[in-house]
Amino acid sequence: MTHRLTRDQARRIAVQAQLLDADRPDDVVGIAEQLGAIKIDPTATIAPAEHTILWSRIGSAYDGGQLAKAVESDRLLFEFDGAFRPVSLLPLMLPAMRRWPRRESSRQWLEANDRFRTDVLARLRAEGPLLASEIPDTADVARPPDGWSGSNQVAHMLDFLQQQGEVAVAERKGRHRRWDLAERVYPSDLPEFDDDEAERLLNERRLQAAGIAKQRSPWTPVGEAGEPATIDGMRQKWRVDPEALAALEDDEGGRAAFLSPYDGMLFDRPRLREIFEFDYVLEQFKPKPQRRYGYFAHPILLGDRFVGMLDAEIDPEHDELKVTAVHEFEPFDEDEHAAVHSEIADLGRWLGVDVPEW
Repeated sequence: MTHRLTRDQARRIAVQAQLLDADRPDDVVGIAEQLGAIKIDPTATIAPAEHTILWSRIGSAYDGGQLAKAVESDRLLFEFDGAFRPVSLLPLMLPAMRRWPRRESSRQWLEANDRFRTDVLARLRAEGPLLASEIPDTADVARPPDGWSGSNQVAHMLDFLQQQGEVAVAERKGRHRRWDLAERVYPSDLPEFDDDEAERLLNERRLQAAGIAKQRSPWTPVGEAGEPATIDGMRQKWRVDPEALAALEDDEGGRAAFLSPYDGMLFDRPRLREIFEFDYVLEQFKPKPQRRYGYFAHPILLGDRFVGMLDAEIDPEHDELKVTAVHEFEPFDEDEHAAVHSEIADLGRWLGVDVPEW
């Protein structure tokens, strides 16, 4: 059976799947289980992405210590490839990690630096957990600087070994990662899955997080997960999570939400255009004269529509949240103004700073 959905229904499914509806969650681990990944990024005009993403769901009751506890003490979340993920995903990821790398250039670099690889693993085994800066660079072949990493090869090796499941981030010291052997970080009693079963289950989890996704999408690959669907006025074939579809019956409506530019809701740009009619561009890397909304402006979701952009930043000197502008795609009505102002006030409470009139 193919489900026929209106665009309104498709948007509501996506919003609910991303936990951005009126029914706010309160559990960091539960949010990670639903979303699959919470992006880590240090850009903190307001707050680092991982914290803003959680505040957008929980509200001012969110405490950053909850995330640290879930990752470093309870070990219910783990850091991998720039995101915090639930441990329940780890056994589904391990088959692909064991096949990594697929690119010939990466394989050649690892082979040329086999001694370096052995040195890093031996030092971690003897002394870990360690910062990358505490591990000597004994590489025989160097990768050129890529704009993100310098000439030191330790960071490259640690990232490669993480992709292979050999090492893992044990904890963070500020924004710096402490590395250890994966066997001392990851649980030892994980279930085993073959490649096909792992990929099938990963597709189901991706669709769970998205609610609805195009059947053939490189942005949100879901394969044959869920059930087929069409959206009125669109020719593409979609897959919908049946649980998300059923949840429409209990939809309590929407609310205002400010989304970090690295929020997973924004990742699938084609879906944003097709379902939400929102053509989102991150202006962080644009020259200042070419920016329309601001260096790190946060999209404003109101109900199931993107209605504007919040350009705001912390002013540490005056201990306040400076709201430079609220850009309205269409003029807000009285209720919309009230909802956005209320969310700005909640953001100030969470940050523990004043919000001057703007």
